[in-house]
Amino acid sequence: MILKGGSVRIPGMDLALAARIAEELALPPERVAATLALFELGASAPFVVRYRREAVGGLDERQIRAIHNRLGRHRELSRKREAVLKLAEEQGKLTAELKERIEGCEDRFDLDDIAQLFRPKRKSRAADAAEQGLEPLAEYIWGQEHDAWSLEEHADVYINPDKNVTSREQALEGAAQIIAGWIAQNLDLRKALRAMLWAEGEVVAAVVPAKAEQKTKYGMYYDRRESVSSIPSHRVLAIRRGTKEGILTSSIRCNGYKAMELVLSSAIKDPESVFAPVLLLAARESYTRILKPLIETEVRARLKERADREAIRVFQQNLENLLLSPAAGKLVVLGVEVTRNEECKIAVVDGEGTFLEEASIAPAPPRSDIEGTRTTITDLIGRHGIQAIAVGSGAASREVEGVLRRILAEEKIENVIIAGINDAGLTVYASSRTAREELPDLSPSARAAVSMARRLQNPLSELVKVDPKLIGVGQYQHDVDQKELHQSLVRSVHFCVNKVGADPNRAGFSTLRHISGLGDRLARRLINHRDSNGAFASREALKSVPGIDDNVFSQAAGFLRVANSENPLDATSIHPESYPIVESIAKSRGVAIGDLIGNSELLAGLNLEEFASENVGLATLSEIREELLKPGRDPRRTFAVAHFREDVKKIDDLQEGMVLEGTVTNVTNFGAFVDVGINQDGLVHLSQMSNRFIRDPREAVKVGDVVQVKVISVEPETKRIGLSMKALMTPAPKRRKPRRKAGSPPPRRRPRTAAEPAPPGSEGAPGPDGRPRGPRRPRPSRPPRRPAPQEIAAQNSPVQRKPQPEKPAEPEKSLQEKIAILQSKFRGIS
Repeated sequence: MILKGGSVRIPGMDLALAARIAEELALPPERVAATLALFELGASAPFVVRYRREAVGGLDERQIRAIHNRLGRHRELSRKREAVLKLAEEQGKLTAELKERIEGCEDRFDLDDIAQLFRPKRKSRAADAAEQGLEPLAEYIWGQEHDAWSLEEHADVYINPDKNVTSREQALEGAAQIIAGWIAQNLDLRKALRAMLWAEGEVVAAVVPAKAEQKTKYGMYYDRRESVSSIPSHRVLAIRRGTKEGILTSSIRCNGYKAMELVLSSAIKDPESVFAPVLLLAARESYTRILKPLIETEVRARLKERADREAIRVFQQNLENLLLSPAAGKLVVLGVEVTRNEECKIAVVDGEGTFLEEASIAPAPPRSDIEGTRTTITDLIGRHGIQAIAVGSGAASREVEGVLRRILAEEKIENVIIAGINDAGLTVYASSRTAREELPDLSPSARAAVSMARRLQNPLSELVKVDPKLIGVGQYQHDVDQKELHQSLVRSVHFCVNKVGADPNRAGFSTLRHISGLGDRLARRLINHRDSNGAFASREALKSVPGIDDNVFSQAAGFLRVANSENPLDATSIHPESYPIVESIAKSRGVAIGDLIGNSELLAGLNLEEFASENVGLATLSEIREELLKPGRDPRRTFAVAHFREDVKKIDDLQEGMVLEGTVTNVTNFGAFVDVGINQDGLVHLSQMSNRFIRDPREAVKVGDVVQVKVISVEPETKRIGLSMKALMTPAPKRRKPRRKAGSPPPRRRPRTAAEPAPPGSEGAPGPDGRPRGPRRPRPSRPPRRPAPQEIAAQNSPVQRKPQPEKPAEPEKSLQEKIAILQSKFRGIS
């Protein structure tokens, strides 16, 4: 059951988890707890965003989605904690202290450190030394407690040729190997080394010597160093990809001396003891052979994890902008699929997207049947009243588009628009099960042409049929964690579909499966019921579908809009639970609900506070009024088409200084890629996007935007095109502070009004006791410092004597030097 409002809390809810997420996101804990409670009750994130604003204290979509994402990560971490606890318990090593440490672990890498203690040990030098019976000697040295015997006498006891221990030095070296393993198992030391490398380490990239003279897209990484803590995600992924392709090498560098001091301080109690040389050997062995590679691998993994999340976030934003691309609406459209052979498949769909007719044309070489193409196109336009032609965005498509434009111009057909459509994933869809079910009698190329036409009418309803990973608007999408990428993109599709809504009488399975509360099983049941019993007459009729109970109906109903229902509110995004509120509003105005919808005069002077209650606040009431003013409003932008230049069809046609129009196809952290009508997208770098300072390219553009750009560089060898939006903008005026003339008084501040609070610390502002402060006392001016007698003498002296350097004191020896001296004594070197 989805609660209607107020403070939501369910028995057994993890309040500690809510507090942790609230701290991580800097949100009020009670609001986070209320949001988590709704999730536990089965509410979807889009439902909470749209219809439970009061219950979550007014959190916005970004905050609710962040809570949902963090909940997933903490659940995954909780499963790992349970697995480690079970592993420790099975081996009989679970102590109360260890259990507390595992349960309180909030870092995946710290948890992995603990898990390694219980995993099967590989064959190692320490294991070989233990088999030689040297573990008691190692325990004696590790304890660093003197007894009646010397260290040499202890070592001599373990000389055993039968176990390949033939000398004192060999026994001590074996003990050092065992101690090195113990040092590496120090969880606090690992954590400290990892934190040091993360804070002070550097990512170092260099070109492979054999590739040094080659010009590649990784040129900026041929000799580069960047801080681990601040390197941007796209550079991490670029360096990883360049390394994978054999062009770059990469490493993580840190201060080895400082790291070694950490290791020594954890192992050696007294640097001057007789045990120090052996412990020094063990510490060096532990750091160089075990800890350093291990910590570097973990830091690389953390860098990759951070880069993945940022890249996935970028992919999500671009995907959402593409899914919410403007829809051309109910136009009769001709879709053109440019195939690899000499023919193109075309298909016509009506305003509802229903397939009407298919044909083949050959407008481009090698056949170039222009007259046959002219006859076919003009015939289809005349018979079906075609209003738009949808063509793909590839290089071959540009040539076909040019021929079609010329035919329309020569035949003086003016009311047909030609639009370039993002055809990412189109081939995959054409051969998919979904396409075969929808268009069983058509060939894959004809299905692609139909889908092309439908993408112009409604991009969202067609793009949801394709795996979002194949749409290609990501940043290094093939280099990130594919499982997390898939889950994140599905959530994005889920949000977009629910933001736009769907008609249960027309929407297909691929759309309905993403509606809040439905899923795959109920979406198929809904379609089967619709096919068997006819269209749904109202929202209430949705309850007749098997499996749609009150809880499912509560989540799904607001996102399913039924046109031509007896209740006009069924075609809006107003939730059925809010119908009584609308009825009260209509009654207060003395009109029917149908007369209230779209009536700005009646709704303009509405006092929302009259209709507020404990469960319905002003936020929900404002949404209801907006929906009544503009019923069925579409959150997507206005439809627009980019017009490509006829003389620019390939990269060789570009020249610096050209001004072009194009469509934004991808947005990354370092800029935006724009399709200007050739086979290669150009890059508008972040620095060339605006005449003002911006930190994020998404402040200037979104995927699908039509923009004007200027060509500033062309590199045909590397297929790089540099574009600028800033070059076409008026330079922003520089702000300058007005200079105050010498001797003029400082500018007077505007007097504070009674309604404005006093600045902290000023007169009238509340003090520590809560009472207003009185006027400030003027600070007494300090008298000028009097020079010392020796300073005066030095200033008046005609000859400045150079100070004689004192004999430097002998510097105190460092820990390493002391240990080296002890080690020399131990080996008998004078």
